[in-house]
This record gives sequence, C-alpha cells and structure tokens, in this order.
Amino acid sequence: MNDIRQTQPTLLYVDDEELACKYFARTVGADYEVLLATSSDEAIAILEQENARIAVLVTDFRMPGRDGGDLLRQVALEYPHIVRILVTAYADVEMLLRTVNTGEVFRILEKPLKPAAVRDTLQLAFERYHERAMQNQRLIAIDETLAFIAHELNTPLAAIALNAHSIEDRTDAQRDAEGEILGAAKSMRESAQYCMAVVSSFWRSVHNGRRQPEGDEARIESTAHGLISALLDTYPFTTAQRSWVQVDVDSDFAVLAQPNCVALVLSSLLSNALRALAEVRSPSVRFTVTTEPHPSIGICDNGPGIPPEIKDRLLTDPITTHAKSGGNGLGLILCNRVMQSCGGGLRIESTPGGGTTVVLDFPHIKGQTHRSC
Repeated sequence: MNDIRQTQPTLLYVDDEELACKYFARTVGADYEVLLATSSDEAIAILEQENARIAVLVTDFRMPGRDGGDLLRQVALEYPHIVRILVTAYADVEMLLRTVNTGEVFRILEKPLKPAAVRDTLQLAFERYHERAMQNQRLIAIDETLAFIAHELNTPLAAIALNAHSIEDRTDAQRDAEGEILGAAKSMRESAQYCMAVVSSFWRSVHNGRRQPEGDEARIESTAHGLISALLDTYPFTTAQRSWVQVDVDSDFAVLAQPNCVALVLSSLLSNALRALAEVRSPSVRFTVTTEPHPSIGICDNGPGIPPEIKDRLLTDPITTHAKSGGNGLGLILCNRVMQSCGGGLRIESTPGGGTTVVLDFPHIKGQTHRSC
C-alpha cells in the first residue's frame, strides 16, 4: 500500500480547523496523497522537507497568525513550481484581486467546499503542474544544447583569433609592403572576436531569461534602452570604438516580442556602423530610442553613406559592400525578417557622404506605459 501511495500525485492542504482537514483528505484521498497542516508555519515546515514531491498547495485564507495570503506569497517566491489554490468563505474582494493579479493563486475555492468543484479544480491544477514540469524540462534541454553549441563554436573561433593575432605579430613589414597579410589577419581576428561575442551574448541572454520565476504572471521585461545597454556592455569594441557610441533616450518602451533576436539585430547593425566608420576622421554612432510617432530604435552613423542604387536593394537582394571582409549581403535581409516577425520592420535612410540611419520599427502595444529617461 505504501508503494502505491508514493506514486500518487501529492498535495498539501492547510486549514486551522482539523475537521476541515479530515473532510478534505477524505474527499480526495482516493486520488491523491494528501499532506495536512493546521497553520502556515506548519505548512512551511512540511514544504522544507517535502517540496520536491508536492505539486499543489491548497490553503484556507483566514487562519490565526499568518493568513493564507502570506503563505501563498512565500510559496510563490520559494517554491514557484507548486500550483497554488486559495480557499475562502469571505467576500474579501480586495484580497481576492490582489492574490489573482500578482499570480499568487491559480484558482479560488469557496467554502463550504463542494466535492465536485474540488475534484475539477485539482484536476486542472495537476494538469498545470505537469505542463510546467514538461516545459521546464524542455527549457533545460534547450539551455544545455545552446551551451554545447556555444562551446563548439567558440573553441574554433578562439583558435582562429589566436592564430590571426600570431600572424599579425610575426608579419614582416618589409615583405608585406602593401599590408595585405597584416590587413587580412587583422580582419580575421576581429571577425572571430565579434562572432564569439555574439554567440556568448545570445547564450547568456537566453540562459538568464530562463531563470525567471515560474509563476503564471511572472515576466522579465526587456526594454529598448536595456537591450542597447546590454549590447554596449558585451560588444567586443576596440580601444577607441566605444567612445564613438552615444545613446539618446526620448522615451523608453518594452520589447515584448523576441527580445533575444532583437538584441542580435542591434549587434549586427552596430557591427555594420563601426565597419563603415573605419576611415572616418571623427567617427560617431548614435542610438536613439523613442515612442513617437511609434516605438522605434535608430542607429545613426556619420560614415560615407550608401549609394542609392545599393540602398534600394539592401532589404531585398543579397548585396554587400564588404565582400572582402566576409560579407555576403544577407545580414540586413535577415534583420528585416526578424523585425517583421515581431510585427515591425526595418528602414534605411542614407545619402552618399551624409551617413546612414537604420530604424527598427516596433508595433504599438495597447496600454503600455512609456518611461522617459
């Protein structure tokens, strides 16, 4: 009998009335293993020992000492994998709204408990628990796969960068009078370092994003300014390049769709801008963030600009002005597709000798709060 009970789904029921505890256990005991507690403190003591096998918490609200709302908040913080249900006989609207809106509770059961309602709610709760567990396993698998891919890519990239640096050090200036070997080695090293930074940054952003709380309402909000700041903190600038970059924020906004992919778009566009400024006397790159007339991020450089016949084809045809350094013309096309998948798009404004501005347009988000910096 004990072996059978160990395989049953487990829930914890909390009520200061012992008769209520016995009634609940008798109602659902045939389908679930029920652990009982008569106070919030006793429930926490049980959770400290048994949290790994407890899938659902059902707690009364009105109890002496710490009430059920306080218990729900602690469990949501310390054991977010547990699905939480509140039992109450009181029409406390403010309490109910607070617990629902903050994601502290999955369902609310009203006293006196009705066996059919209890069974239906528990079935939904355990389904939610299993969905979360499966999703978490998938995320762990994705995380481990990305870490493996990052390692497998960064290892040869690091070797390329190291070998290129060695070639730079050993190149004889007299034999390489036109600087072809030195230039090629430098380009190879910088490209390898950039690729390593992109791979590491993407894996880190996905990995850190996965570690957010698992409650239904929990979200980590990425903002346009936040994505730019993270990019500038991790981008492999040369000694001088970082001083070229400035950021102007008129009003910030949340990037809710594919922020990791948007971060890669920003990295690619920054790389293009820095490459265009290689021969400019006073180089400058300026990021602008605004919500008027619609949410957008602009990247403006004072480089040589783009000829009209090339600019008009950049988002449709694989055309590049950097073939010698490995460009294939697909970067801006892919960046535009990412933005389109987010409900926005990409615009390019440029004139020869007048610099280039690339604008990432984002869709309006109804009810979004704009924050000025």
